[in-house]
Amino acid sequence: MAAPYSDDLRQRVLMAYDRGMQTKEVAEAFSVSPAWARRVKQRRRDQGELSHRSMGGKRFEKIDRARLAQLVAQHPDATLDELRSHLGVACALSAIWYSLRALQISYKKRPSTPRSRTVRTWRSAGPSGSSGAWASIRVA
Repeated sequence: MAAPYSDDLRQRVLMAYDRGMQTKEVAEAFSVSPAWARRVKQRRRDQGELSHRSMGGKRFEKIDRARLAQLVAQHPDATLDELRSHLGVACALSAIWYSLRALQISYKKRPSTPRSRTVRTWRSAGPSGSSGAWASIRVA
């Protein structure tokens, strides 16, 4: 992932806008895209922010992993939604899943599950592609 542009470049772009330069001129002068230059100006106007925002990654952990491990031990067949309701935390199901993954807890099917009973769904009497009564009709 690329690094954000420096605060020094942002300041110079904003000073160019303050001097009355147009977006296209600013972009060419500083070798940046017009969209980026416009966004820097809009962020200063709307939020008053001059520096770049933090990039990617999670900011904090909502889920107590020790409590989650206890819940899984108590309710080994609970779904992610049930675990979330037992925790009493407002978060996405994916957050629960990531926490379980970090604890190296995975859902496994029961080994005692019987095999699926599958049967043939076609007749073996005629050649491939034939079906019952239509197989005896020939087009001349």
